[in-house]
Amino acid sequence: MSVTSEEREFFIALGERTTCLRKEHGITQTQQAERLGVSPQAVQAYVSGKRRIQVAVLPELARLLSSTLEELFGQQQETNARKRGPVPKWQQQLESIDQRPKN
Repeated sequence: MSVTSEEREFFIALGERTTCLRKEHGITQTQQAERLGVSPQAVQAYVSGKRRIQVAVLPELARLLSSTLEELFGQQQETNARKRGPVPKWQQQLESIDQRPKN
């Protein structure tokens, strides 16, 4: 399945955000790869937008970077100014995936 230019831009921006967060926490790409259970080449491909990050990896990536999925996706919330509503469906699905056994 080919990646559209809009998707590529999203994944490049996601890679930039994860790189900034990774560096803020003093984590190397190799350490990130080990924690996520992928190769260092996969992390490099994620960062450059050449490869999509697997959905099942996103919750672990957010935890590793002490972040939220919203922050990773570039949807920063204004903490007190925004009303809390129902959890978005995509977030429910990611949380459901995260609860599955790691086998």
